[in-house]
Amino acid sequence: MTITIVGLGLIGGSMALSLKDNCFADTLIGVDNNPLHTAKALQLGLVDSVASLENAVAQSDIIIVATPVNTLTSILPQILDLISDNQVVIEVGSTKKPVMDAVKNHLKRPNFVATHPMAGTEFSGPEAAIHRLFDNKNCVLCDVQDSKPELATLIQKMYEDGLKMKVQFMESNAHDVHTAYISHISHICSFALASTVLAKEKDEESIFNLASTGFESTVRLAKSNPETWIPIFQQNQENIIDVLDEYITTLLKFKGLMISDSYDKLKDCLIQANDIKRILNK
Repeated sequence: MTITIVGLGLIGGSMALSLKDNCFADTLIGVDNNPLHTAKALQLGLVDSVASLENAVAQSDIIIVATPVNTLTSILPQILDLISDNQVVIEVGSTKKPVMDAVKNHLKRPNFVATHPMAGTEFSGPEAAIHRLFDNKNCVLCDVQDSKPELATLIQKMYEDGLKMKVQFMESNAHDVHTAYISHISHICSFALASTVLAKEKDEESIFNLASTGFESTVRLAKSNPETWIPIFQQNQENIIDVLDEYITTLLKFKGLMISDSYDKLKDCLIQANDIKRILNK
């Protein structure tokens, strides 16, 4: 099995490591428009070789596109133009509607599978790639009814056997709503909290001296690359704004309970919020 990975950052690089570790890929070819990334990916052994997009696609059974979401609408049709009937193209982006709109009328749409491996860190670039990033994490395959069944099955097998992920299926619009709640809101709130603290607390040394694991875990996502997240916020804007409205309403409710000294009611709200433990510990 020869697999091309387009985009040799955290996700693409970590996928390469897992596909090698789990013996799913015989050969891995890397493609990236940043020559520093391709050189580093070769140095780190993430891929076996690097090539131009056209040459890499010509040699591959599976083409994984792991580039920022704002590039997908242009690069995916370009890749679909190059493939044969037996090849399959996937992307791993955090938003789906723009992608689906870009490929829905393409003749090779059946050779495309939309995927979202739900894993990551706050770091970026080939150096950020790590082994076992995807183990036991969830992966969503979207709108598989529009893909060739045998190719959708192959990609499901790649995620389950090659990346050790748990696969679930979802309609693309529902995916974008759900990721707004469980991923995108977490990032934008982390950025906002970090900005608030930095604006209020000018003594950076005090922040570092007093920061506990709670603060560090809450603002960890604020270390993520804005070049990655601005396009995600833009593409899923409508859903994220809906979630932000609900979140702001809840914050104002908590603030109002504190102002009115209604700590018994606030405690009830916190107890209700504790139920998240039951859901996340399933």
